[in-house]
Amino acid sequence: MNRSIALLAALALAVASAATAQSPLPRPAAKAAAPLSAEAQAVRKLVLERFPGADIRHIAKTAYAGLYEVMFDDQMIYVDPRVDYVFVGSVYDAKTKTNLTERKSRELNRVAWGDLPLDLAIKKVKGTGARKLAVFSDADCPFCARLEETLKGVDDVTIYTFLYPIDQLHPDAARKSRLIWCAPDRVKAWDEFFASGKLPDNAGTCDTPIAATAALGQKLKVTATPTLVFADGSVVPGALPAANLEAELVRAETEARKTASAR
Repeated sequence: MNRSIALLAALALAVASAATAQSPLPRPAAKAAAPLSAEAQAVRKLVLERFPGADIRHIAKTAYAGLYEVMFDDQMIYVDPRVDYVFVGSVYDAKTKTNLTERKSRELNRVAWGDLPLDLAIKKVKGTGARKLAVFSDADCPFCARLEETLKGVDDVTIYTFLYPIDQLHPDAARKSRLIWCAPDRVKAWDEFFASGKLPDNAGTCDTPIAATAALGQKLKVTATPTLVFADGSVVPGALPAANLEAELVRAETEARKTASAR
């Protein structure tokens, strides 16, 4: 890692979700960027001069303070037009108390719920199951365990759990995932493992979706566990507290209904 990229990584880590998720996976390749204005191209050139080799996913002028928003992978930063200064953190609208950084990041990272291969996931229905949540989870991830505890108090939701073991951190997680998937009752096996550490009594040699889920995660730029995907396609890394999780479920369902009715 060269010095410029190391500096950029340090800046990003200042606001990363390390307190609620584990993320040792490499970033997937960025998508092709939309055409830039001449001014934006100049800013992009300056950013690359300051941070050689940086992978810029998005760059655009904001409506505040003459700043440009620049997304490196899934991390948003802000720069002045001359790129003399870099601002790391969230920008809020003082009148509406809206987190503008989070809102824009979600727009750029949103996925199509309908395109998720839900057959690759463990499906758990709670109550009416009316609300929807997908989770990329590692069996040995402590933050995933925290999320599982929180989900016990969430009702009327269908949870799709994609087994996403991170070998770099948890070399035994893939084996445990295979045992759980090969169990006659996957939901029960998953819940029992997080409740007591008990694993199903099988050889773990059935066909599993773990490789396909790994490819899906790379495609969707999932680089941390747990990572949550809500009904409106918004992607949130980390084990959200109960109140935040409930608020996200309500917001996502509202947005999903608005989108469906507008079609």
